[in-house]
Amino acid sequence: MKSRLLPILLALVAFLAPPTRAADAAKTTASAKSLRALLITGGCCHDYAFQAKTLTEGLKKFGDITWTIVNEGGNTTKGQIKLYDNPDWAKPYDVVVHNECFADTDDPAYVAKIVAAHRAGVPAVVIHCAMHTYRALKEDTWREFLGVTSRKHDHQSNYPVRPVLADHPALKNFPSPAWTTPMDELYVIEKLWPNAQALAVAKSEKDGNDYPCVWINSYHGTRVFGTTFGHSNATWSDPAFITLLAHGLHWAAGR
Repeated sequence: MKSRLLPILLALVAFLAPPTRAADAAKTTASAKSLRALLITGGCCHDYAFQAKTLTEGLKKFGDITWTIVNEGGNTTKGQIKLYDNPDWAKPYDVVVHNECFADTDDPAYVAKIVAAHRAGVPAVVIHCAMHTYRALKEDTWREFLGVTSRKHDHQSNYPVRPVLADHPALKNFPSPAWTTPMDELYVIEKLWPNAQALAVAKSEKDGNDYPCVWINSYHGTRVFGTTFGHSNATWSDPAFITLLAHGLHWAAGR
């Protein structure tokens, strides 16, 4: 009788046993795999060469990231990027960072090509003037993707940024009780979209209102992380800002 029970007991032990070393190794390899990131940058009003270098260099200590940088469209408020002519433009990447500034580009078909890739599942990080990019567009196509609607900003100042969801992974190591920015612009947020959630706010020195300045959005199930700060080189040189972008990017990419 004992000999008959032995195979059954062995099978039960094998079923209940923890994952094998091979399975654990596979998980470790997946988590350690280099993140493939695309940075879309360029347009009006900012030192994009400096910002690109600061971003890519600053995020090195947070994990292995393979960067592709596209800086096209000129330095005016109206530009288009040829990359988007390829329907599969975002497929090679785990996450796309939008740090461009083309406020007067208003071609709905062009913008539709951009958001289609994110609606299909490619996560995004959106920074500063990305929130005013395509501002002239009548349709809300881009703004729904961002998770916020903004059409203007307040003056430059040192704004205290207060977490409202401090335990979110994107705010890991965020200064407490607040991070005071270097001289930067506070964007006036007209609308926080239904699938967006504020992570941190800053108070306007003009109207006294608290405006979301760090948030997350679910764009048809795709993760989007955003911040409206990032105007000045001083902000980009602040370790707290780079840390915020690093954790926001890794959260968006599911890492």
